[in-house]
Amino acid sequence: MVEAFKNVFKIPELRTRIFFTLGALIVFRIGAHIAVPGIDMVALQDFFKDLVSKQQGSGGNAFMDFVSLFTGGALTRFAIFGLGVMPYISSSIIMQLLQVVLPPLEKLAKEGDYGRRKINLYTRYLSIGLAVVEGIGMLIYFNTSVWNQAHYVAPLKESSPFMFSFLFIATLTSGTMFLLWLGEQITERGIGNGVSLLIFAGIVARVPSVIQESVVTGTGEQGYIIKMILLVIIFIALIALVTFIQQGERRVTVKYAKRVVGNKMYQGQNTFIPFKVDGSGVIAIIFASSVVLFPSQLLGTFGGDSDLLRKIANLLSPGPLPGSLLYYFIYLFLVVFFCYFYTAVIYNPNEIAEHVRKNGGFIPGIRPGEQTGLFLQKMLNRLILPGAIIMGFIAIVPSILANLLGLSLSVANVLGGTTLLIMVGVALDTLKQLESQLRSRNLEGFIKHGKIRGRNY
Repeated sequence: MVEAFKNVFKIPELRTRIFFTLGALIVFRIGAHIAVPGIDMVALQDFFKDLVSKQQGSGGNAFMDFVSLFTGGALTRFAIFGLGVMPYISSSIIMQLLQVVLPPLEKLAKEGDYGRRKINLYTRYLSIGLAVVEGIGMLIYFNTSVWNQAHYVAPLKESSPFMFSFLFIATLTSGTMFLLWLGEQITERGIGNGVSLLIFAGIVARVPSVIQESVVTGTGEQGYIIKMILLVIIFIALIALVTFIQQGERRVTVKYAKRVVGNKMYQGQNTFIPFKVDGSGVIAIIFASSVVLFPSQLLGTFGGDSDLLRKIANLLSPGPLPGSLLYYFIYLFLVVFFCYFYTAVIYNPNEIAEHVRKNGGFIPGIRPGEQTGLFLQKMLNRLILPGAIIMGFIAIVPSILANLLGLSLSVANVLGGTTLLIMVGVALDTLKQLESQLRSRNLEGFIKHGKIRGRNY
């Protein structure tokens, strides 16, 4: 492993790519600490410290804390990169789903490189629209949760409300599009997938503050050292489980008979179709988290002093059992549902079966065509269920354990299934790219046997 890292820096091209990637990530982190024009960053941070202490355990800040995790805390700072690349991620998911629903988009997706370029262009346009909508939502949140309680955090809004609102939305939208461009530059001139690395950097940036918070709040408590040891063990165990799920796949053998193409004869060969145990990846947990936390955020923000709405918000927020049992049940159900839903979107058994049949292939013991499609559908249904249950387990267990150990919501988010899936997935993708670069130059890689498999999302 150490020799592999030395080999990475022996290659001038690879060394340049690594330094470019690190420079781009530094730019991202600098932008996460620059406030939107018109906001006093110091006053805002003081206000949020008081707000967090008041809302501790109320569930009203759970959604914002979850979304802010992907921007490295830039969202709660109302920084210029406050929205991160989440509008682009959302638009990519929407466009992928629309390709199944809308025949024109489905046809366009099958037109090769031209179709992909057009879909990418539509995705960017949709990203701008979503960034504007999310910027408006952030402005409403700022007005209701911050401005109404502390006018001093935004001097410009007090003197010129319209100009402040325009700059607020325009700055957040521009920041998102700049990060999208920066991510593309990392992909082309750096190492790994740029957008994924930006999300990865945002999550990792929160880890030191979470550790500091745990140390400060836990020092002096009875059994504090035991809690920290258990936390480290749980974190390592969850990483191992996520890695196992990420790498797990079911390989369906496909045989191809001899065939003649033009004047050439191709010999028969055996290959396989890989089906991931976790076919939906992190998408299912992102969908489920957004759906289950959004109502509690609305109730916490606009519920006012109503005891009934506050109780409902607590029921729909992560917390100690049995008070939050409804939240964990809904969360688990949504994770399983979205695992099935998204896998059904990206895998079409009949289309795969038809493709195999047209190329002269067959699955041993299964008739080509319709029977192959039925076999693949039955196999997928059996494969998705255990994978979906394990994903649900990864999603809810960190929050339950954090509450049992008396840890904060931010610690539970860092240990959560979404963050672990992203961190492990991005790390595997980056290592896979570095491994291929080293192998192509006949240098020792990170592993001596086998190969690193990346994500499927």
